[in-house]
Amino acid sequence: MQYPAPIAKLIHSFTKLPGIGSKTAARLAFYILEMNEADVLEFAQNLINARRDLTHCQICGNITDTDPCLICSDTSRDRTTILVVEDSRDVMSMERMQEYNGLYHVLGGVLSPMEGTGPEDLNITQLIQRLEDETVQEVILATNATSEGEATAMYLSRLIKPAGIKVTRLAHGLSVGSDIEYADEMTLYRAIEGRREL
Repeated sequence: MQYPAPIAKLIHSFTKLPGIGSKTAARLAFYILEMNEADVLEFAQNLINARRDLTHCQICGNITDTDPCLICSDTSRDRTTILVVEDSRDVMSMERMQEYNGLYHVLGGVLSPMEGTGPEDLNITQLIQRLEDETVQEVILATNATSEGEATAMYLSRLIKPAGIKVTRLAHGLSVGSDIEYADEMTLYRAIEGRREL
């Protein structure tokens, strides 16, 4: 039995979201049909507003509804340090920690020759322009511990170091509560490499 066209289109729309298969999409679509009309209209308007009202900060590339974003505009933040991340979700994760008080730079992805993503596809030019300001003393590379993230970090390190700016990398290794016997070789290598004195 086929779904009526309106619900089939709604299910198809949900399957475009990452991690949503056809069964979950159908479950979400039928849930929306059970919602009252005011909640459905509010949900739809929130989708439209998020798509229409959000932009990328011209300074750091973070997603924002003001330009420059609130982090770049905050004069109390440490302007000597820039933490480079892959996307805006990484900024939100770091901000939840409430321990880092420097600035950010969002690349908008990582270098991936297999997917055709080169340096010109990322927000690298803007980063290099920001480093011309003599107040920046350290760039922390916080790309993910994937082969693409590592390649991106190495590429950025080679670009930045000649300017005399300190380049550091987030430590990677064993997560809290994990067992050594289940860790892969790269995780153990990073744990040894990132060890510190007690």
